[in-house]
Amino acid sequence: MSETAGKLQTDLGERSTYDAASQCSRCGYCEQSCPTYVATGREPISARGRNQLVRLMLEGRAPDRESVKEALSTCLLCGACSTACYAQVPTADIVLEGRRMLEPEPPLAARILGRLAVRRPRALAFLLKIGYAFKRTGISRLGRPFLKAAGLGALAEADASMDEAPRKFLVDSLRRRPALEKPAWLYFAACGPNYVLPRVGLATWTVLERQLGPGRFLNNACCGLLSYNYGSLEDARDGARRTIERWESLGNREAPVVADCSSCADFLKRYPRLFLDAPEWKARAEAFSSRVRDVIELLGADAQASATGAGAVVYHESCRAKHGQGLAAPVETLRRACGEGYRALTESDVCCGGAGAFSFLHPELSDEVLRRKIANIARSGADVVLASSTSCLLQLARGLRKYYPQARAAHLTEFLAQSLAPNNGTKTRA
Repeated sequence: MSETAGKLQTDLGERSTYDAASQCSRCGYCEQSCPTYVATGREPISARGRNQLVRLMLEGRAPDRESVKEALSTCLLCGACSTACYAQVPTADIVLEGRRMLEPEPPLAARILGRLAVRRPRALAFLLKIGYAFKRTGISRLGRPFLKAAGLGALAEADASMDEAPRKFLVDSLRRRPALEKPAWLYFAACGPNYVLPRVGLATWTVLERQLGPGRFLNNACCGLLSYNYGSLEDARDGARRTIERWESLGNREAPVVADCSSCADFLKRYPRLFLDAPEWKARAEAFSSRVRDVIELLGADAQASATGAGAVVYHESCRAKHGQGLAAPVETLRRACGEGYRALTESDVCCGGAGAFSFLHPELSDEVLRRKIANIARSGADVVLASSTSCLLQLARGLRKYYPQARAAHLTEFLAQSLAPNNGTKTRA
């Protein structure tokens, strides 16, 4: 990730985008790890193809704009290619730089949404509650054709894909909890659990209280990931600065900052890369990021086969946990919680095709990737599919409804909130 366009933090240190793209030797080891290449067989829609297109753009020799735009916009940013690459070429970051070169000004809707999430979260919550009210009454469904006609097909796809429309957001509950002076942990409310799946955040709180002791809500806004991927880079930095300042104001530098969406946890850990040209902020970002933990890193192993009635359970590894943070699946915790009910999932670390807004922007390609994931789930005979990222949960839930309704999707902490409780009786507290 870059502080300024053209500069990246790589495994070899700070590099220009051109130097980073030039690390790709076009050996092809990445291709079978790239979900979009596997789905299409098209060279431009592969990791090495995208790296070369960005390199050609920087050399002024790129093919026509639409071909480049298609190749870069269809990248899932999953990072599987970098995991497979001997040189650890940061393809996802290179692709994002390429997108910014193509469109220095992101779409207006993306800029507005990202800015509201960072700077005006209460205004965004108000608008979303109106939208959810429309969804519950069926009005939004009637409006989908008009959205598509207005060139807002992604919003129409998002409305069709989302199954839940909460009346109350997570922060509405968390702000009523005591602001402890010395909590054992600090909770970062990611936008997904906050605005879309509040039950996930409540379950996370239940599990962490059981395992670590009392915690405190950071009372944060958006981390800036939405803006980083789809909107303004400066808005992303603004989100980072606001989060860091909020953390600093609490004066608790030892407690872990816990996020239960792996995509956001990964971005929070990468904050220093937003400030490569701002040494003071980079140092502050490093202090903050060193305390960030994905919730799957903190889940203990005190569950003792207490979820045996759940049936067959499999675990899908979020791309930003596996490839972004290098985190292994919490297999021992799952085995203790599920007993013989836990089953290994073939290709558990292959992207499901959710990838934030990807499933709305490229529904057909996303569905092609999703079918591969659901086929593996079906072969496992799973009754429950667990994940740790909001976009994965939404995508898996959609795929299961469509292709394998015998199973349901749940966040790992939702599952453990019940399986870790005496007599499976714990309920998340509102």
